Amino acid sequence: MAGNSGKRMRLPPLKVLRVHSPKKEVENPCIAIMSSVLACWASVGFTSDACATIETQLRTCMDRPPPPPAATNSINYHLSRMKKFLISPGRRK
Repeated sequence: MAGNSGKRMRLPPLKVLRVHSPKKEVENPCIAIMSSVLACWASVGFTSDACATIETQLRTCMDRPPPPPAATNSINYHLSRMKKFLISPGRRK
């Protein structure tokens, strides 16, 4: 690297500086139980005692505390900060 000490290394132009989609929806675990409660109510009736066990499962699921948010990856944030160094000033938009 002694011969290249005065030259800056040029990176090839990049169209997109994204690694992956930053957020993904987390599925609620109570949705399946809720759909089974609604199906039970539709088939048997709203005031029936046949759906009582499914209703208690739904209540216990809804009473649980929500899961902690997942840690987000900050790679896309840092890539967007570096973009101004990768694109020449004449080509910025």
